[in-house]
Amino acid sequence: MASKNAKTQPIVPKDEIVWLEGPNSRGFELAFAFRVFREFLKGFRGLHFIGPCITVFGSARFKEGHRYYELARQVGYRLAADLGLTVMTGGGPGVMEAANRGAREAGGRSVGCNILLPHEQHHNPYLDKFVTIRYFFVRKVLLVKYSYAFVILPGGFGTMDELFETLTLVQTKTIEHFPIVVMGMDYFRDLQAYMQFMASEGTISPEDLDLILFTDDADEAMAHIRKYLHDNYRVVPRRKPVWWLFEKS
Repeated sequence: MASKNAKTQPIVPKDEIVWLEGPNSRGFELAFAFRVFREFLKGFRGLHFIGPCITVFGSARFKEGHRYYELARQVGYRLAADLGLTVMTGGGPGVMEAANRGAREAGGRSVGCNILLPHEQHHNPYLDKFVTIRYFFVRKVLLVKYSYAFVILPGGFGTMDELFETLTLVQTKTIEHFPIVVMGMDYFRDLQAYMQFMASEGTISPEDLDLILFTDDADEAMAHIRKYLHDNYRVVPRRKPVWWLFEKS
């Protein structure tokens, strides 16, 4: 054990403090702010006329024939066929592709908000419209902004991030009356149990558990979403593009 009188050394010696970058220059930060603004503007213009959406989150790693790929395909089909809303995803492969594919097969609208990654995540071939975004946080805003309900299927860190950020927005009433449906119970059963544990420990309220529906029943999922939409929203006329803003539907 070190003596109380022993002189401690700083983590970074004064002559090497330069290696801690800290804030960038004001010019760099201003340029970054403009890049973020440009990404938001790109997303707003590209998705302005896609209509009310339901966003489906899930892994990019499941291939055609996998049970979760086929579940997502069924969900996309039912969302378009039963509810008549646009199906939005992250625009990539796996669960995202399957949900977009199901919507396309039902004759519904299918859109994506893709992300630009170092290994080039390409948009899937079942999209009527898509935008490709550079920053994850901008992409998440867009995936929430245009949607009236959210369906979460099995996925990894990104899907968990999207689930809990959306759930937090609903819990804190930042967005209200937005149903969240989690499907794929074999995958999510332990997560459901952990949420119940959180409620028992007092880190969330028991009523917070009502903000999310866990089910593998597509009929139950559609009925849950339909009830929320019926109780909280009204139909409004579709906006039309303005020609002098070079807008496209």
